[in-house]
Amino acid sequence: MKDYIIKTNRLGLRKWNPEDLIPFTEMNSDPKVMEFFTNTLTKEESYAFANRVISHFDSHGFGLYAVDVLSSGEFIGYIGLSIPKFEAYFTPCVEIGWRIAHKYWGKGYAPEGAKACIKYAFETLNISEIVSFTASINKRSIRVMEKIGMDYCGTFKHPKVDINSPLYEHVLYKIEK
Repeated sequence: MKDYIIKTNRLGLRKWNPEDLIPFTEMNSDPKVMEFFTNTLTKEESYAFANRVISHFDSHGFGLYAVDVLSSGEFIGYIGLSIPKFEAYFTPCVEIGWRIAHKYWGKGYAPEGAKACIKYAFETLNISEIVSFTASINKRSIRVMEKIGMDYCGTFKHPKVDINSPLYEHVLYKIEK
């Protein structure tokens, strides 16, 4: 039995396990999943990312939760909270984000898990405001932000994205307790 921190009708959100690394690496190497990121990730980059996620849990008591479909126990990606490591007019802040393997898209998993994560953040972690951001051209994630009740706050130029990249301009959304 896995130890879920957050549960919905269909999803379990939990801390990461070593067996998550293989499907996580596969997901991060998929160009469809990584379309609105600057690049796909190698195995080494995915492992380093997972180690940063685990360290974030240790430092802050929350993080990007590994997500399983409860009916099958399959790892499908992550949904959760993080503290971005760049400076912008809205930082420091707590961000909600998600990355779901392509074969699980279109099932409503991202909004379902994100809503539960926001509820947990407000009620259990006592976080008062959560932001989310993505490249302005990422219509799928923008749709998720709107479905989970976040409000549009404007655009910004992402300081970690090349100025000539189509991903440079980002949208910012937020939700308050």
